[in-house]
Amino acid sequence: MTDNVLYARQPMAAASDVHAVSHHELPAPTMATRLSELEKILPLTTLFKSFLDPVLVVLTLYLLHPWFDVAFSGFEVLLAVLAFLLTIVFMDGTFLFMPGGLRSWHELGRFLGGWGLICSAILLTGYVSGLAAYFYPPYILSWFALAPCTLLGSHLLVRLLLVRSIRRKGKRKVAIVGANAAGQALKKRILDNPYLNLEFVGFFDDRELSRLDGIEASELLCGLPEMPAYLAEHGIHKVYISLPMSSQPRVMRLLDELQDSTSSIYFVPDFFIFDLIQAHVDHVAGIPVVCICESPFRGLKAVIKRMSDVVFASLILALIWPVMLVTALAVRLTSKGPALFKQRRYGADGESILVYKFRSMTVMEDGAVVTQAKKNDQRLTPIGGFLRKSSLDELPQLFNVLEGKMSLVGPRPHANAHNEYYRKLIKGYMIRHKVRPGITGWAQVNGCRGETDTVEQMAQRIRYDLDYLRHWSLFMDIKIIFMTVFKVLRRDGNAY
Repeated sequence: MTDNVLYARQPMAAASDVHAVSHHELPAPTMATRLSELEKILPLTTLFKSFLDPVLVVLTLYLLHPWFDVAFSGFEVLLAVLAFLLTIVFMDGTFLFMPGGLRSWHELGRFLGGWGLICSAILLTGYVSGLAAYFYPPYILSWFALAPCTLLGSHLLVRLLLVRSIRRKGKRKVAIVGANAAGQALKKRILDNPYLNLEFVGFFDDRELSRLDGIEASELLCGLPEMPAYLAEHGIHKVYISLPMSSQPRVMRLLDELQDSTSSIYFVPDFFIFDLIQAHVDHVAGIPVVCICESPFRGLKAVIKRMSDVVFASLILALIWPVMLVTALAVRLTSKGPALFKQRRYGADGESILVYKFRSMTVMEDGAVVTQAKKNDQRLTPIGGFLRKSSLDELPQLFNVLEGKMSLVGPRPHANAHNEYYRKLIKGYMIRHKVRPGITGWAQVNGCRGETDTVEQMAQRIRYDLDYLRHWSLFMDIKIIFMTVFKVLRRDGNAY
């Protein structure tokens, strides 16, 4: 999708403008959302996500073959392998029958949508490869219908087993040291997740109740000096210390005093003051570390992202190459200059890449000053306005995707000159370059497309870009692609 970025004709922002779009002013996720990024999922549900769901899908396929008198041989084994891999991809992060009321219905819709994508991918693969002719339709269709029922039944069984386990073991009493924002967010998570099997008792805090926002009198247990005695008297099983990093000496004294307690002690790091992007706990040669900012594309997710880019870009190119050929000829015939325009932009990790576009202007700016396109711009070629409004000028970037320099979906790349300008005004601006730039993105389908008149408008784009990094999933990419097609057909946006 076409992006126009303010640079040459905008005066330098005053100090007040810089403050207006600083880190603290930008819209950011709630504390509860940030905690959810670090929240560890129950081991049993993690096992389902990683292994049991794909196995159950393949097992259903195998158990059905005697009923239809079908030999489970080469083609069926190939189908089983494909189904296993697709289930890992499309069922990733789907947990059914978890607590949360309407959230369960949302997860059910996500589950059914994922299974629909799996079936569609299998049918498309069979049609394109010609393997569909070797499969017995009643056998495959029965499997399509029965496999999701098997998964639903297994997830329901897990819920029943978890509830039974919780009732048998009884809840573990927990208390939180520090009634600050992080402590209250942790309390909310404990209360909202009964499967954690934890009973929140209250807070330990030296401050008066009048200084604690959102805390009931019954929740304030006592001050820190009386805490060891309280733990021993009331049989508290777990203590979560939620004091700020600036209180390190105080925390160390508290840990020393708790050596005489049988309670399990946990420390809640106060890094929620940072803008967390894909935060997680890791190890470096056995030393635990906490990642504050990381790309969402690591390990299997990186493979999934790259495979989806190559497959979708190849299919799109196979379908639209005549359109691209006609567009290239039209550019050459209607104005002087090459059909393609190349401009250096930032790629993943800030690497400089050449981005391809069909030329829509009479100038080829790629230096320290790049003037954005505006309404009724005199630099547009006779068909330049149409190319930009229809996003046809972006189509050559499909070759950037195949090169591995770009992705179908991701933060839109800006000219290098614009990056150097805005990185000084908007905190977090460069974080968007932790991933490959995209032909379309979450910001563009949410209306942040076209001319950018103010720094605040650019800050809004960055907000959506970072949101994409926080919450990426293959479903999100597919959703953005469909939204992009819909908006292009409707000619939404203000691209000039």
